[in-house]
Amino acid sequence: MAIDVNNESGWEIDEQALLDTARYALHHLRIHPLSELSVIVVDADAMEQLHIQWMDLPGPTDVMSFPMDELRPGKDDEEPAQGLLGDIVLCPEIAKKQGEEAPTRHSMDEELQLLTVHGVLHLLGYDHEEADERAEMFGLQKAILDGWRAEQGVEGPSPAPTTH
Repeated sequence: MAIDVNNESGWEIDEQALLDTARYALHHLRIHPLSELSVIVVDADAMEQLHIQWMDLPGPTDVMSFPMDELRPGKDDEEPAQGLLGDIVLCPEIAKKQGEEAPTRHSMDEELQLLTVHGVLHLLGYDHEEADERAEMFGLQKAILDGWRAEQGVEGPSPAPTTH
């Protein structure tokens, strides 16, 4: 799996954890091992510009996803397609704030890990506009994050979704 993490934010983040979280999520979802993903970390000003340009919404947001080849999770009985997943853009400033304000307070890096999984799911076509979509996406997000944290030996519950 070719995953690039590019930190343009000026914030110190755990880039290896983002890489590992994304790799775990893509493996869990049976994405072809030669597929490619880009994770870009930007400051609040850059995120605000993207948010206005692409969503026509004011202010910075926590995560944005820009799919490329419209890949979907692999099924047990078929070979997954290979391709370019796209870009996930993260904002550590917003992640820090959300982690501090969450009912189960957690670190900026834990929030960025959650947002990475969230972004991967968006790239793969998951959404949370409708209640049933939200239940499916957030349930899968929790399962992936819980699995990754258990594999890392991290105890305690995963951060609850604070996004969207």
